[in-house]
Amino acid sequence: MNQMLKLCMTILLLPGLLWAGAKPDLTFTGTFSQGGLVQGKTRPGAIVKVDGKSVRVSEAGLFLVGFGRDAAAESLVQVSYPDGQMAKQVLKVAKREYKIQRIDGLPKRKVTPRTKEDLERIRKEAAISRKARELDDPRTDFLVDFIWPVEGRISGVYGSQRILNGKPRRPHFGVDIARPTGTPVKAPAAGVVTMAHPDMFFSGGTLILDHGHGLSSSFLHLSRVLVKEGQVIKQGDVIAEVGATGRVTGAHLDWRMNLFKARVDPQLLVPPMPPQEKMKKEVGM
Repeated sequence: MNQMLKLCMTILLLPGLLWAGAKPDLTFTGTFSQGGLVQGKTRPGAIVKVDGKSVRVSEAGLFLVGFGRDAAAESLVQVSYPDGQMAKQVLKVAKREYKIQRIDGLPKRKVTPRTKEDLERIRKEAAISRKARELDDPRTDFLVDFIWPVEGRISGVYGSQRILNGKPRRPHFGVDIARPTGTPVKAPAAGVVTMAHPDMFFSGGTLILDHGHGLSSSFLHLSRVLVKEGQVIKQGDVIAEVGATGRVTGAHLDWRMNLFKARVDPQLLVPPMPPQEKMKKEVGM
């Protein structure tokens, strides 16, 4: 059992830590740690605020709470019921320790862009990506067991501090899976394509798939994007191919997830990666 799974189970089993004062019609399940995603359940018709901000509640009373990489130790959920009653719950968020990953051999231009053209391109592409993650759709495609979009060796993990060509840069917000260029990428859950870009400065071929309620998956460094914006996707559909585009040293898939601006850890939503030996046998290696 990996350390993160042990951590999550420990948190869920500690009596009173998460549930003190909670009402039967306000419950939570998920990973209560930095990078975690939690699903809340309350009465239909209730209004929910998380840390003072209103969040979408489905007709069945479901809502999502996401904790970013450096989330605070507590998150306050406030609920206003249709009959005028109110409830609140403080969610305890466990702190995580993150790795340091050093990557050398990257093109200098991709590590420290300096030209006006490159900087303007980066700014425009960042705006496009932000807009694609703003959709607040009532769909609940996230109510499934997520699957790995690609199976292979994990070469990078969520939250790690990146040292690129010896220079400290932003942390990594996804999970990297090393696979050859052309390997099919499958949808980890159903959704709607909100962005399909053939070549972005940092992320190369990039695809964003919205799963409802502001939860989205991003797939980076693709060699081919096989779907179009607005297309409805089923879980398991082939949506792209692994590549080595953008800022990379080799072919891999970088899978990221957001709940709006909160960057959550995709690895917490899927089962453990199958052993490499098993995968080699399945493909006849």
